[in-house]
Amino acid sequence: MLKQRVITAIILLMVSLPALFHPSPVWLGMLGMALIAAAAWEWGRLNGLTLKTALMLPAACLVVFLGYWVACSFQLLPPIFWLGCVALWCGAIVFFLKHGSASWQATPQVIRLVLGVILLISTGMALLQAKLIGTAFLISVLCLVWTADIAAYFVGRRWGKHKLAPTISPGKSIEGLSGAVVAVWLLAIVWTEASARSGLGNDHVFARLLVFGWPVFLAGLTLLTLTSAAGDLFESMIKRAAGAKDSSQLLPGHGGVLDRLDALLPVLPLAVLISMF
Repeated sequence: MLKQRVITAIILLMVSLPALFHPSPVWLGMLGMALIAAAAWEWGRLNGLTLKTALMLPAACLVVFLGYWVACSFQLLPPIFWLGCVALWCGAIVFFLKHGSASWQATPQVIRLVLGVILLISTGMALLQAKLIGTAFLISVLCLVWTADIAAYFVGRRWGKHKLAPTISPGKSIEGLSGAVVAVWLLAIVWTEASARSGLGNDHVFARLLVFGWPVFLAGLTLLTLTSAAGDLFESMIKRAAGAKDSSQLLPGHGGVLDRLDALLPVLPLAVLISMF
């Protein structure tokens, strides 16, 4: 299992790093399309579609992506678009996490499928938009989510006593979430100070928040961290409703694409919206 995880991780890095740092957004856009298409197929499978019929979801995502590329030529979309995406993400997460996996199962299949396509498209487009804002901006968002995830795991494992969502993900704790918030605060402070001293510029999500003052800076970081945790819980709820441990086995040793992107999915649209102000 460990060997599989390492091999898969190396392959993913070899594919993603050149696309991430290439000056043209086309390569990251193509990678984003592939990832979201795979995640859409997994979403269909988790919501009752067969191997073949689940292909309708990635097809729908690809059509929308290509339509955007042709119509907008890699232009930034207006804040009202991202406000709508964030509102939809927040509404879906709050409603279904509040009512649990039973509410997800009770929702008509067509609504779950359409919602998945819209949510995944919003994340895929946010990935491309973040690249258009700046590579440093996108990397800072990725590091924020990874830091929150790692800190939550280790702090929760060491000190976790109070369950965060016992019926959805028993392994997650309030202490782990608190540790994630503090870790992200520290990351942002160190990143901001280091970029200022090195003269590398302030084109990162932390600088976008700091211009509004320290209260907004800390509140914004907390919101992004909580959104990251909520995305993780949202996917866990969907898997629990489907009776699945992983979203798929597309990534040997790691599970599925959704398993790797869950925390990032709602954070990217929110980060892009923050960058607009």
